[in-house]
Amino acid sequence: MLSRVVISLAVLVASVAAAVPSVSKRATCSGGRTTANAACCVWFDVLDDIQENLFHGGQCGEDAHEALRLTFHDAIAFSPALTAADGSIMAHTSDELADSANNGLDDIIEFQRPFALKHNVSFGDFIQFAGAVGVSNCNGGPQISFFAGRSNDSQAAPHGLVPLPSDDVTTILNRVGDAGFNAVELVWLLISHTVGAQDSVDDSIPGTPFDSTPSDFDAQFFVETLLNGTLTPGNGISPGEALSPYPGEFRLQSDFLIARDGRTSCEWQKMISDRANMLARFEQVMLKLSLLGFDQSTLTDCSDVIPTATGTVADPFIPAGLSTDDIQAACSSTPFPTVSVLGGAVTTIPAVPSNVRVSG
Repeated sequence: MLSRVVISLAVLVASVAAAVPSVSKRATCSGGRTTANAACCVWFDVLDDIQENLFHGGQCGEDAHEALRLTFHDAIAFSPALTAADGSIMAHTSDELADSANNGLDDIIEFQRPFALKHNVSFGDFIQFAGAVGVSNCNGGPQISFFAGRSNDSQAAPHGLVPLPSDDVTTILNRVGDAGFNAVELVWLLISHTVGAQDSVDDSIPGTPFDSTPSDFDAQFFVETLLNGTLTPGNGISPGEALSPYPGEFRLQSDFLIARDGRTSCEWQKMISDRANMLARFEQVMLKLSLLGFDQSTLTDCSDVIPTATGTVADPFIPAGLSTDDIQAACSSTPFPTVSVLGGAVTTIPAVPSNVRVSG
């Protein structure tokens, strides 16, 4: 009788053990930090290095914003005969910077290359990692996924594959469409401009922001791009520039047109009313961008190395001195969302300091 009980208990224990899913053991890396895959441990070392020495102690500054811009320019230069997010802009810098669409990226490329070489990681991996880490430093920033495993085998991307701010909407849609993005996803990609400023469209006024809150990853860019343009922050209109609504603010011609085009205007307006959706869509499209030209199943998910963004941002508003009458709503299917109007007089938006600047 006793032996039967012992056997029954043994069978029960074995059955319960089989029914409980096994818990994957996490790899322990430097500083006691853990990750789901030991191959990701090197990225903790890279993280420590770039947070201290590239991003100046984990700031959402110029290098963080430029790192985000670089992820797009490296990846979007997609050609069926080549890969895309492969670091070619860092491996073949002189060739790719000869394309005017990449103006202003020379500094961030030269700043980043030594880190990739020091830690023996590929240029393609490093560019995507630095972009994800950099934007996680921003107030209210997104949580971008990161997959590692790209090689350093690349070719220089052909010129003409990166959209210009002077291009019309159809040209831009055709270019990003060739790379696999639709009209809605184009709007999602432009969420990056919420922390943007220009350096190279009009180089006489570097650091001119795209909205009045260039340090916050908020929806303000989508409101202010729909305001009626009445002035220019520089001396006349440069190629790729449109009239701005507010002193000290810069408006790209492409942003102006995309915000008002029937193929993109309703998605543009949607970004204003639902910031959680805006963040989710940006995270989604940035993952897709980072994987252009690659099979995700061949890469290693190291997203758990990326820091979690912190901070909160204000709801979108109409800047002081303007009103709802200044909004040029372009979506015919839904009314423009209700936003607050700041009181007071018109003021000039200051230029973004050189240590917190992302150029356009």
